[in-house]
Amino acid sequence: MQVSIGDFSRMTYLSVKALRHYHDIGLLEPADIDPFTGYRRYRTTQVPSAQVIRRLRELGMPLHDVKAVLNAPDVAARNAAITAHLQRMERQLEQTQAVVASLRVLLETTDTPALVEYRSIPATPAVAIRARVSMSDLDAWSAAAFDELHGVVASGMHRAGPDGALYYNELFEAEVGDVTAFVPVLGAPPVTGRARPLELAAAEFAVMMHRGPYRDLDRTYGALGTVVTERALGVDGPIREHFLVSADDTPDDTAHRAEVCWPIFRTTART
Repeated sequence: MQVSIGDFSRMTYLSVKALRHYHDIGLLEPADIDPFTGYRRYRTTQVPSAQVIRRLRELGMPLHDVKAVLNAPDVAARNAAITAHLQRMERQLEQTQAVVASLRVLLETTDTPALVEYRSIPATPAVAIRARVSMSDLDAWSAAAFDELHGVVASGMHRAGPDGALYYNELFEAEVGDVTAFVPVLGAPPVTGRARPLELAAAEFAVMMHRGPYRDLDRTYGALGTVVTERALGVDGPIREHFLVSADDTPDDTAHRAEVCWPIFRTTART
């Protein structure tokens, strides 16, 4: 039995606008279209499919994934598509919970004096990977880069310090910019894969220790940047981070430690 689009809308809780859109993209096509009026009619047997679409859309599933579920050749393929989306939702939920926890800490934390160390760091040989990276891809890129660098170091190099990274201004200003991941080493590292020898230039920094999850690094950046700005110390150059305790050392992100090093003008005599 066929019904009008209005009746089908009431039967499925899908708006007429949504039904027309689903027809246009081939997700849910009417059983019949009047060649003179263009009116759409649907079979009552299409109600279950429409209800599945509505449920999946309530779960935030993209339309192309909904289509994949409806067109799945068998139950296993259908369940795989739904499971993949549920896993994405779980990851998004974890991210949301982490952001909420971070915001609570930000709202509940009282202002305390920033503990800043002024440090002169000599030129340091390192093995490094440099690339242009978007802020949204930074975590994944960094993980892959350090995995590669650790493999190079393990092939016979001697580590001379913790993992680190250089973040250039454009990354913060345009959300896309150059990033250098590095591992300090003794001696000249080989050129292999993306890894290249790098000498980190001697420089002076205002340094602040970040304690806790790396997702909260912006708080340390804000506190350190305020000190540098108020004292008119800042100079052009990438911000450096040293990862003292990371996920490679412990899954407990409350134990993570990183030094944020903001470049400043030289305050000690040259030697």
